[in-house]
Amino acid sequence: MNSNKIFNTTNLGNIAMVQTGPFGSQLHEKDYVEKGVPIITVKHLGYGRIIKNDIPCVSESDVLRLKKYLLKIDDIVFSRVGSVDRSVLVRQEEDGWLFSGRCLRVRVTTKDVLPAYLYYYFTQNSFREYVRKNAVGATMPSLNSSILRRLKIIYPILSKQKQINDILSTIDNARANNYTKIQLLEESARILFREWFVYFHFPGHEKVKIVDGVPEGWKKEKVNKLVTFKRGVEPGSNNYLENNESGSFPFSRVSDLITRNPSIFVDEQYVKRALLKKSDIVISLDGSVGIVSMGLEGCYSTGIRKLIIKDKKINRAYLYFLMKSHYTQGIINAYAKGTTIQHAGEAIKHLKCILPPQKLMDLFNEIANPMFNETLILLEQNQKFAQVRDLLLPRLMNGTIEV
Repeated sequence: MNSNKIFNTTNLGNIAMVQTGPFGSQLHEKDYVEKGVPIITVKHLGYGRIIKNDIPCVSESDVLRLKKYLLKIDDIVFSRVGSVDRSVLVRQEEDGWLFSGRCLRVRVTTKDVLPAYLYYYFTQNSFREYVRKNAVGATMPSLNSSILRRLKIIYPILSKQKQINDILSTIDNARANNYTKIQLLEESARILFREWFVYFHFPGHEKVKIVDGVPEGWKKEKVNKLVTFKRGVEPGSNNYLENNESGSFPFSRVSDLITRNPSIFVDEQYVKRALLKKSDIVISLDGSVGIVSMGLEGCYSTGIRKLIIKDKKINRAYLYFLMKSHYTQGIINAYAKGTTIQHAGEAIKHLKCILPPQKLMDLFNEIANPMFNETLILLEQNQKFAQVRDLLLPRLMNGTIEV
């Protein structure tokens, strides 16, 4: 590297190894075990960090067989299919984990580039757009190792990279702390949901008989009789806007259900048919199926369904955790069709729930609502952090802001 040059340009393949995850024939869902070594899938690729909710595990014997796909600190993991512009940096706590076949691993091989800098470079909106344009497939974009290796990377000297990392990591750490708080809030409410509505350890359960497997007075009901699953729209990639122009709205795709930070915008004409407000609950039923989220606003894609309650027998808190329950996720996975692209719309008519007496339903809502409200506040803070980061990122990378 010529130290007199301000920036250096090369192909990613010259500074890093790119590895595709194990193909389906090497690892099946039936190989997952309750306790073992975690394996991350596309749905666990959060905003810069791996989301640790509901991570499957594999046995030690499978790890030995698949050691080629182990992760190390500072590896970068890409989504290989769908939201191909999404990536995360592997931290110390994920060292030794595996990554799935729907992911790609990037491992820096030169001392001239810091892995954290490369990760931040990948998260620029301009680079993410560059990745999307180089992906193959019209219906469902996909990447392979050859495409990634050919991508152009620009980087400054190491001292500049470190300064850039220090500035951006401060913002990212604040966001990560908020996400940790959100996970803790959600976990406490999820445990309560499980105790009351799965294990039936609700207040006063000692005095209630179990009849046909459910507490007396509780009713079994089909979810689609209580809730409408409203599908989003697809404006087409030609109508995507990179910037938030006047009259445009954020456009959430399936990957944004995890990051809650959409990077694409669309004209208001599409919002009329698929409008989200932050309190809405959504679930993905195409692509990476079964992702449940809230805190988004604007327009949403066809891979997402907005849940609209049409019967007061059910409320938002109960519905949210019902959708995230092992039962619902199991039904969605059971009826998902397709290999590269999964479609689980068929699962809707098979979803059932057990409705408790209204008084107990309302009590759970009263307890869980503060969690929802606090979560929305934390998400709003993170959106502001993201705006600052997105403003600084390109300027730091191109040298407009001197460090």
